[in-house]
Amino acid sequence: MVIECKHVWDYISDYLDGSLPPETRALVQKHLDHCEICSAILDSTRNILVLTADDRVFELPVGFSDRLHQRLNAEMNKGVGDSS
Repeated sequence: MVIECKHVWDYISDYLDGSLPPETRALVQKHLDHCEICSAILDSTRNILVLTADDRVFELPVGFSDRLHQRLNAEMNKGVGDSS
């Protein structure tokens, strides 16, 4: 049996926590061995888990939030009213 990317994406969480049945885990692993996209998604998901499990707190530079909101607003408003 061959599984497609969309199936692998559904299994990523269970694959990472080791709760997939052995047969399904083997199918997912076989797919990951040959699919760069799914392997990248797996790595990204693993990195997110590592980062969210890190309980360190980082201080943002003064004014960062204001600059971020200004930039987001500018990007969202780009092209508004353009008819090109």
